Parts: sequence; structure tokens; C-alpha cells
Amino acid sequence: MTLAALGLVGCAQPLAPTHGPAEEARRALVQQLPATLLLVGEQHDAPEHQALQTELVRQLSEKGQLGALVLEMAEAGQTTQGLATGASESAVQARLQWAQNPQRWPWAAYGPSIMAAVRGGVPVLGGNLPASQVRSAMQDASLDQRLGETALRQQRDNIRDGHCGLLPESQIVPMTRVQIARDLTMARTLSNAAHPRRVVLLIAGNQHVRRDLGVPLHMSSGLETRVLMAVTDGEAAVPTAADRIWRSPPRAPRDYCAEFRQQMKR
Repeated sequence: MTLAALGLVGCAQPLAPTHGPAEEARRALVQQLPATLLLVGEQHDAPEHQALQTELVRQLSEKGQLGALVLEMAEAGQTTQGLATGASESAVQARLQWAQNPQRWPWAAYGPSIMAAVRGGVPVLGGNLPASQVRSAMQDASLDQRLGETALRQQRDNIRDGHCGLLPESQIVPMTRVQIARDLTMARTLSNAAHPRRVVLLIAGNQHVRRDLGVPLHMSSGLETRVLMAVTDGEAAVPTAADRIWRSPPRAPRDYCAEFRQQMKR
């Protein structure tokens, strides 16, 4: 099957079956995805979304259609390029400096996708802004010009709301610049990894992959980009932010703001 045969069907609508047998639904999804650059958004605490990612990586790799896997969960410059397909998980983690990542992403959640790529001979690339560059990004006023006025205002509102209104207002502008710098770094990593005949797949949070706010706004022109956002049923999603929205079954309610308040106290 050629990559063109994977053509995208429809726009920003749930896939059928949405709540059928999970594995069958994930397999059906692969047949409806495009080539070039595929940005897959997730809710970080949704195991169903990580299972979807693993299925995408596995199938595209098995078909010889995956050129690279790019991760929000590792810093730009880290890569498994050159590792043997039989490399151990510890060797892969060392290449991606997984244990040193300040955000401490759980390996149990992302390891299956990463190892599926490695086993298929596909390089895994860190795509996120290095921690060493966060402070300079906070002070870089030129990042404010990367977005239009409406998108910049929305990004700032998202930072404010995403931190439950608990951040001092003085931190909103610098934190928004970091978000933009992260999107810009992921976009550059994707552009550099683009392959004329294979898919380059990004795994990142839904806010990062949004067409109206995130990575797609910073992509090199001429690169075909498609966005798939995975959300749990009942969660709001902006239809125009993605080419396809994949809904997983609802999960038990969780008070993120209560958790964040406890973190702030500590």
C-alpha cells in the first residue's frame, strides 16, 4: 500500500467505531491517516490514548511507512538513531535521557510506543525545548510575535486556566513564551525529520498539536501536516483545531485543580 492510499477521510469527526472493540478501532484508524507529518495529541493521563499511539507506531512501522517518531516527552537533540533494533529499554532510555527529564514522564505510558519504533528500526527523536533554554525563552519577547493577536491571547488564557488561576499574573507572559518556544522547537524537529515517502509522527499533548494555536502554526510551508487529537468522551474539543478527533470512553472525574493547589503548597 502506498502512503497516498492512507488518505484522510472527513474532517474533525469521531471515527467509527468510537467505542467498539478498542484494538479494532485503533487498527481502523491507521487506514484513514495521511502521510508526511502526523501530529497526534493526547491527554497525558489517558492510557487509551497511549495505546492508540502504540498501535499507530506499530502498524506504520510494520508497513515500512514510519520515518521517525518525535516526542514532546524528550528534549530536542536526543535520539535513538544508530541503536540496534534489539537495544534494551535501558539503552533507549539513556539515549533519550529519560531519567534526567525534569518532567519525569512515566516510561510505562510511553515506553511501548518508543520501543515499537526502535524494534522497527525507526529513529525516535526528542522534540521538546531543552530545559537549559527555558529561562531564555521566558525573556524572549520576539516569541510574542510568532502568533497573531487572537491566538496569543488564547494561549495566555490557556496558561492561566491550565494552572487553575493560581499563577501570579506576572508569570503568564513568560510561561506563554515557553509554550510557544516548545511548539516552535517541535515544529523544527518535525521539519528537519520530514521524509518524502514516509510518515513522521509526533506525540504531544493536545494543546501542542492544535492547528489554531500550536505546532502547525510554526511548520515549514509545503509540508503536508495532519492533526489527530485524542480526547476522552465528555471533554470539550475545538473541531477546527484538528483534522480528526478520536474519542475514548469517559473516565472517572479528577480534580486537577485540587491536586495543583497541593503542589503549590509544597
